[in-house]
Amino acid sequence: MNKIRKIGIIGAGNMGEALIAGFLKSKAFSPQDVYASEIIEKRRKYITSNYHIKCFDDLKNLVESSDLIMIAVKPYDVKNVLESIGKEITPEKTLLSIAAGIKLDYMKKYLPEDVPIIRVMPNIACFVREGMMAVCSSDNTPKEKLEAVKDVLSLLGRVIILDEKYFDAVTGLVGSGPAYIYLVIEALSDAGVRLGLPRDVAITLSAQTTLGAGKMVVETGEHPAKLKDMVVTPGGTTIEGLVELERGRVRATLIDAVIKATERAKELSKA
Repeated sequence: MNKIRKIGIIGAGNMGEALIAGFLKSKAFSPQDVYASEIIEKRRKYITSNYHIKCFDDLKNLVESSDLIMIAVKPYDVKNVLESIGKEITPEKTLLSIAAGIKLDYMKKYLPEDVPIIRVMPNIACFVREGMMAVCSSDNTPKEKLEAVKDVLSLLGRVIILDEKYFDAVTGLVGSGPAYIYLVIEALSDAGVRLGLPRDVAITLSAQTTLGAGKMVVETGEHPAKLKDMVVTPGGTTIEGLVELERGRVRATLIDAVIKATERAKELSKA
């Protein structure tokens, strides 16, 4: 009864495409199991051509065809989407939103009382099934439905259930975090180029180094500080680099970046 067989994604922008790509790469869903809706014709054609899924220009067909309806539009477009699907969605279906700052109580106002609502904050790495996702749900969401959604999202990466009060911070860290890491990878590769490495080589070295470091934290469960000390040799090369990073306030700047993004998420929730 709670098995999700058909997924409909409203909005086929960057995150919508990441969800589509991740689900199809998982092989758990075929192109016949995933639908999208997109108002921009050029984008609809792109999604249809690249992923061979149905991409509707209206929401009614998507809602009728899907068990799980995922809202992947900009926060300021969520109201229009909810007003459009409010009379179409039934309690047998599940609504999920990835819109930053849009709270469960806000969405409830536009939907029938018994419709389960789930809020998710994912990131762009869902595209390669290495995403990080936080999930919370409305009070009327049955445990079985929440577990079914969690299982489906797990196809895209790691999933944790969190209280909604943490979601602004999760947005600043998880949602925006990949952009910070891409900046770090770009800077590391720039350093490699400055030192004479070909650009493509420098990017590969930087990206794989970052990937490996993150994987060690996840798989070992060790504190990053302990893993950092495993790399540092007394009087060696790494400690010299770390001293420069501390001089440049890299640690404090990254903390400030997450805080600023979190503050913006809070602003969106009040809009």
